[in-house]
Amino acid sequence: MTTHRVEYVAELRDVTFITYTQPMSRIANSIELAKTSWSVLKADKELLVLPVISAVASLLTIATFIIPLYTSGAISTETDNVGVATYVILFVLYVVLAFITVFFNAALVFAANERLEGGDPTIKSALAGARGSIGLIFQWAVVSATVSIILRSLEERAGVLGRLVIGFIGMAWAVVTYLVLPLLVLEGYSVKDALTESASLFKRTWGENLSAQIGFGILGFVASIPGFALIALGIFTGSGITIAVFVTLGIVWLALVAVVMSALAVVFQTALYRYARDGSAPGAFDTNVMNTAFMVR
Repeated sequence: MTTHRVEYVAELRDVTFITYTQPMSRIANSIELAKTSWSVLKADKELLVLPVISAVASLLTIATFIIPLYTSGAISTETDNVGVATYVILFVLYVVLAFITVFFNAALVFAANERLEGGDPTIKSALAGARGSIGLIFQWAVVSATVSIILRSLEERAGVLGRLVIGFIGMAWAVVTYLVLPLLVLEGYSVKDALTESASLFKRTWGENLSAQIGFGILGFVASIPGFALIALGIFTGSGITIAVFVTLGIVWLALVAVVMSALAVVFQTALYRYARDGSAPGAFDTNVMNTAFMVR
């Protein structure tokens, strides 16, 4: 690891956790962070195309894998018997889907960082930035997909208590690895080193950052309510073309919310990385707001 990265490691270790007793203050803080993330994203609204491309590519990939498996009888809704070859194919599918998600998130991380540093990112520059780390992105996709599959497999075999424990393990994994992607894309860390550095930053701060992620989830749910309402309105009060119109509008709304919230989360993730690295809030972010999650000793 180069000298500047050693200094960065020392800097990350000088971060401590602030405890809050007011859950609502955490949610309010998440709202402020989301609003600031949106102000950053508004400067480059074309970057919202990236999660859209990611979603479309994922759907096409699923169709490419699943349709042949169904038509060949390798998988069926009428039996649970699945051959080893089918499991291997499904694992490959999971890895490919993880790679697609990580790649386009990496492109958004690169673009968000460029904007926070005063640049003017484009879709082309974002994709080029992700391609520059494609090897690391693939390695991380394999690791994250493998962990997800293992946790999912254990969860399916566990009882109620076991599922709760595994659920907490999954959340802990998500928090511990929260800064892995920026470290891979922006610093060129290996997957192993990125895991170590991300864990060293979050091992004492998982509570606040978990609440921040939950806060973003709550915002996404609230924003999704109109979409669910449109679908329900169409199903329970409409008929014929009315149902189709309301359900379609509801689905489109939910898709838009998913796209925007995923982009906002990546912008915040990148801003948090910049704050941890530089010790001050980047771009449009307020240092006081960022200090509610971290404080440099």
